[in-house]
Amino acid sequence: MSQPVYDLNTLLATMSPELQPGVYIYASVPFGTDLSGIEPIAIFREREGLTIIAEESEALKAGIKPMFRAAWITLTVHSDLQAVGLTAAFAAALGKANVSCNVVAAAYHDHVFVPIESADKAMAALQQLQREGLRES
Repeated sequence: MSQPVYDLNTLLATMSPELQPGVYIYASVPFGTDLSGIEPIAIFREREGLTIIAEESEALKAGIKPMFRAAWITLTVHSDLQAVGLTAAFAAALGKANVSCNVVAAAYHDHVFVPIESADKAMAALQQLQREGLRES
């Protein structure tokens, strides 16, 4: 198992963005909704209900209405949950490319959800940020 990376320059130089296959959705469902027909990527409890991220085809089969269609990009570096600056750096790079992003930080990796039609532009921006990080490390 890899050790988490804390140093920002190292994180940027080794983030290695990877586009996951498929289309994913964000949706909000009421508490108590039967989710047995899908395997959510993530669930977050908010006052208004459960926000779920799931494969689009599974959500549609379960009758769940998408709020946002997304491509899923994983930053494959094992980022330390206490590292400072990675999210700000890639959000700024995506912002410069005019790509919105929604971020999920998990135990090992950061996951970035971008509009499905912006996947290629997002990957290009993240790869450019990584190249710049390589020059600075």
